[in-house]
Amino acid sequence: MIRLLLPISGALLLAACAGGKSPPRTLPPPAKASAATANDAARLGKWPVKLGKPYQVAGLTYVPVDDRDYREDGIASWYGPGFHALNTANGERYDQDDLTAAHRTLPMPSWVEVENLDNGRRLTVRINDRGPFARGRIIDLSRKSAQLLGVDRAGTARVRLRRVYPPGEAAPAPPAVPSVVVAAVTVPEVASIAVPGGSNAPAGWLVQVAALADGGRVAWLKGYLSSFGPVLSETAPGGLTRVRLGPYASQSAASAALAQVRAAGYGDARMIPPAPSR
Repeated sequence: MIRLLLPISGALLLAACAGGKSPPRTLPPPAKASAATANDAARLGKWPVKLGKPYQVAGLTYVPVDDRDYREDGIASWYGPGFHALNTANGERYDQDDLTAAHRTLPMPSWVEVENLDNGRRLTVRINDRGPFARGRIIDLSRKSAQLLGVDRAGTARVRLRRVYPPGEAAPAPPAVPSVVVAAVTVPEVASIAVPGGSNAPAGWLVQVAALADGGRVAWLKGYLSSFGPVLSETAPGGLTRVRLGPYASQSAASAALAQVRAAGYGDARMIPPAPSR
């Protein structure tokens, strides 16, 4: 979904699916391997666990929390082709055929059992993204998960979520605060401007982190990146929104920001040189 562009855990979420300035993150970079290898590492619990700071999407504040006894009833939706192979909020590549899902506040990775209350089917999925940000929905399933649960054709379904723990995971601790806290924390507005084109383009080096079509995931990513530096956004002709950091006065400053972003899991991030002066 962060096809947020979401290690919310990118939150991700997404994370799913937002804070004051803080020093650059210094998470160790993931191994240089294929997307499949990264996803396998996450399944085995070897991917860095992310919780993330509070963030805002569409005027609502979401507070990630490690609720060890999480249970919730609500509406599930699913996402697929438009996000396939894009980065999730925790830095993996989204594979629509994996048994994964997006959640707004649970750690990434974590696991939940999803029960479709309309047909009784149950499935355990791994949380690796932030979302959904549509009101009333509590989880966004991968396409494969939706197919197995019988959600894909209808698009949504009534579900019951229960956090579970694969072998080797610690036993649940006493219940934490509720896992979804909306508008409970005041988070400063993310410094973000639109990137103009042509001769008015920003003078300096940019770091492009991702290009996304989902407005909610764009908002999540901008909030997440705010601790790395100034966040810029630009709507491309095809409808995607490019999310960037900068501008930076020198190539070395942009290179340092690029290293930090890649270390946080955004391996496809790249530098963009200043536009030639006319």
